[in-house]
Amino acid sequence: MKKLILLLLIIGLIFVAFQFKPVEKAYDTVKAVIETPSLINKDSLTIKSRVNIPEGYKRVEYPKGSFEAYLRNYKLKAFGSKIINYDNTEYFWQRGHIGILEVPVPKNGLQQCADALIRIRSEYLWDYNRKDDIGFNFTSGHYCSWKKYAEGYRPKISGNKVSFHKTASANHTKDNFYKYLNLIYTYSGTLSLYNELKSVKAKDLKIGDMLIKGGSPGHIVILCDEVINDKGEKLFLLFQGNTPAQSVHLVKNLTDSSISPWYKLEDDAITPVSNYTFSSAKFVRFK
Repeated sequence: MKKLILLLLIIGLIFVAFQFKPVEKAYDTVKAVIETPSLINKDSLTIKSRVNIPEGYKRVEYPKGSFEAYLRNYKLKAFGSKIINYDNTEYFWQRGHIGILEVPVPKNGLQQCADALIRIRSEYLWDYNRKDDIGFNFTSGHYCSWKKYAEGYRPKISGNKVSFHKTASANHTKDNFYKYLNLIYTYSGTLSLYNELKSVKAKDLKIGDMLIKGGSPGHIVILCDEVINDKGEKLFLLFQGNTPAQSVHLVKNLTDSSISPWYKLEDDAITPVSNYTFSSAKFVRFK
């Protein structure tokens, strides 16, 4: 009888020990949601200056004018700014971010998660006189470039069949560029980017690469800063758009408050990001 009681006690202790792990994880997550990460500079207005480097790391250098430097130095709104939906309402979840990027949100509701990153990439190419490189596949697989759109070519779409015809006058203005982006937002998304863009392994990641789950719905985030330690281990900052179309925001790490908002990224890992959890996802890179 005593042996049976002892056995039951041991089993009970083992059970309790295993229960502490998820409880501890839940506690850490709640703590991360409530608290501002210790690495944050609240009075800073760029991604690079908003977030300090963890001890033992240094920033990976990139040349001025590169897409990597462009993202790292992206302007932020004042600390504490809220995520606002396209219809000017507040997003219901305000606990997962530590910065709002200075990216306007169109009132048409089209600029969702993939679209926000498409916009930022396209604006970089525009600003650095690489306009001919602006172009994206539709979900159907058909390529739509800004160059042809500016020349007056428009798609004729019937199901999965797409053909392009010159039906408008040439117009290379910035206003017309944003009309082109609205077209891309309509016919492109996470699924088209997932299929179109080159896959990248975690060991080769750099600023500008993205973690993506293609689908309807899918999701995507972009790496916007990068640090490395003496062992070659890297950490990254991430920002995202979302659905509904809303403010683009720099996210916390809600599962590791010791390094938040920095993330360790691995291949084929389950990666929680704010209010979305990536699984069966991959890393990709813009062309």
